Amino acid sequence: MEQTSDQSKLERLRLKHSLIVPVSFLILIWLIKIFEWFFDFNLHQLGIFPLEAKGLPGLITAPLIHSDFNHLMANTVPLFVLLWSIFYFYRPLAYRIFFLSYIITNLWIWVSAREGWHIGASGLVYAFAAFLFFSGIIRNYFRLIAISLIVVFLYGGMFWGIFPILRDVSWEGHLLGSFSGILLAIIYRKEGPQRPSPQWEDQEDEIPEEIWNAENLKKKREEKSDHTPYPLNENNKTHQDNTNTPTTS
Repeated sequence: MEQTSDQSKLERLRLKHSLIVPVSFLILIWLIKIFEWFFDFNLHQLGIFPLEAKGLPGLITAPLIHSDFNHLMANTVPLFVLLWSIFYFYRPLAYRIFFLSYIITNLWIWVSAREGWHIGASGLVYAFAAFLFFSGIIRNYFRLIAISLIVVFLYGGMFWGIFPILRDVSWEGHLLGSFSGILLAIIYRKEGPQRPSPQWEDQEDEIPEEIWNAENLKKKREEKSDHTPYPLNENNKTHQDNTNTPTTS
């Protein structure tokens, strides 16, 4: 009972910890948007402008800025679900995946995206989704593959976002975010949760000592009974006396 209680407490603690970063990040980007709306500011110049110095601050600030509340709402739910999944199922790697996805995606946007201001956290959404999907496949672990399938089921429609279909959408951010997620899934494929190896492959079959001793004792008794002479009647004794045939004792 005590062990079960301790495991339950540990699981609740793990669940709470996995919510800290997703909730904190969402509170931050919502506060920024509310501040922007309340004071009638336009913070799009905190986005990424490729290959120009004025766009360098966007490496940090671009995912925090959104064009409107619809844009922010579209990113809120997938950010929460995907970030929580990373911090819950990939806890030893979670902070590295979050910060590296953040930096790599934004840096690639600054280097290779088309001219213009790129804002929003969509690139991170694609990075996290790609990491969860490909990491589960690469590790070949059924629990993580289940997460991969859930990601496909919930956000499979995002696939079309990597193509230049809509002019005002930063499809480059989506595509480059996906690449960063795939890259991190490959780099960290041997770290974090792994497919457990079957125990029977590493363990030899052993006979418990009690059974081994019992079998030996049984064999000794059988051997002793095989050498015990049958009782002789008077006729047998007379016959043996005449033939001088020795009997076993």
